[in-house]
Amino acid sequence: MRFFAAFFLLMAAPALAQESQPSSENSPIGIFFHWLNFLIVFFAIAYLFWKGGPYFRGHAEEISQKIAEGARARETAEKQRREVAAKLAGIDQEIAAIRAEAKRGTEAEVARVRALARQEAEAIESAAQAEITAAQRSAHLELKALAARLAIERAETVLRGEITPEEEAGLFSAFIEELQRSAN
Repeated sequence: MRFFAAFFLLMAAPALAQESQPSSENSPIGIFFHWLNFLIVFFAIAYLFWKGGPYFRGHAEEISQKIAEGARARETAEKQRREVAAKLAGIDQEIAAIRAEAKRGTEAEVARVRALARQEAEAIESAAQAEITAAQRSAHLELKALAARLAIERAETVLRGEITPEEEAGLFSAFIEELQRSAN
């Protein structure tokens, strides 16, 4: 473009130079230069249209393609915007559904945990009852053993006080004789 601007200025220079001189338009040389100037400018413009036409057409087509691409991009963006708007419109319902599902899940989990705790409490109570029963039996057996030992000690004390050493020797002899008889 700069080249063409400089070319036009150079072509227009003779016309501008003639205006500063006395008018010689009517002279044959003046008319010849006017026509020559006209032909040069005309052919320069024709050349520009001839050579520049495909450039301008290509440039126009490129601009048209970019406009079409922009329109397609705008349509795509508008479609995406509508989809997002539709999703956002339904998001309150989705949130409500998720909350309801979470509430149902939480209630089910609470019921499951309570049932599990109840089962464990029952198992602990059963184990405790079994331990209590076993402890009662053990205490009862220990009490019987203690009572028997105390009875034996008491009987031994009573017998020691009533049996004399001679009676004790007689009992011992009788015990040995009976052992010998049972051995045979």
